[in-house]
Amino acid sequence: MTLEIKNITSGYVKEVSVLMDVSVIAKKAALTGIIGPNGAGKSTLLKTIYGYLKPRQGDIVHHGESITGLKPDQMLGQGIAHLIQGHSVFPAMTVEENLELGGWIIKKDSKSLNDALESVYDHYPVLKNKRQMVAGALSGGEQRTLEIARLTMTQPRTILIDEPSVGLMPKLVDTVYEEIVKLKDLGYTILIVDQKVHKCLDVVVYGYVLRLGKNSHHGPKADFVDTIEDIIKEWI
Repeated sequence: MTLEIKNITSGYVKEVSVLMDVSVIAKKAALTGIIGPNGAGKSTLLKTIYGYLKPRQGDIVHHGESITGLKPDQMLGQGIAHLIQGHSVFPAMTVEENLELGGWIIKKDSKSLNDALESVYDHYPVLKNKRQMVAGALSGGEQRTLEIARLTMTQPRTILIDEPSVGLMPKLVDTVYEEIVKLKDLGYTILIVDQKVHKCLDVVVYGYVLRLGKNSHHGPKADFVDTIEDIIKEWI
């Protein structure tokens, strides 16, 4: 396994826990999904993994090493990248400048930075063609592609993706998910959270359901084929 979340409890206010005894495993070079109703704690879990929130109990293990309590600026060094919910493109900066921000831990090594840029452009030719364009001039789908491409600048082992479909039209959601599957095909381990339940379950190999901050259901994708509609009804 690559990433293991063991019995995590965390929250934003001292006396109130949003997550309670949550456990998740993301296996190497696979897509693992987390679904659940609004307020279930899905995004809170990713924030806890990435160090924005310190867990009150439990452990987070990445490739056999505990990363519990590390801060967000230490995570890239541990081989973990995070795509936050919402837009994270800097619209007044060029496409290339946005990509360079994703490689900030290698910025002092110009060769490594240039090699990383060329690797991104090889996989995302649309970005290469617009490398000197300001990112704010890109379409919504292109901006999300830029965000995804930026994650790969340091060749992380594990990528956390929070609500990639937010604010996108259905056609663009399909495009973004195609890019996420390509990341998996390149060997990245991906843990994804999304409100688009069926779209998420279409691409993952294993899924977890959170409800009221706790593990509710989990299993391989096939287990959800006949049960997902009943699970969704429980949220209403």
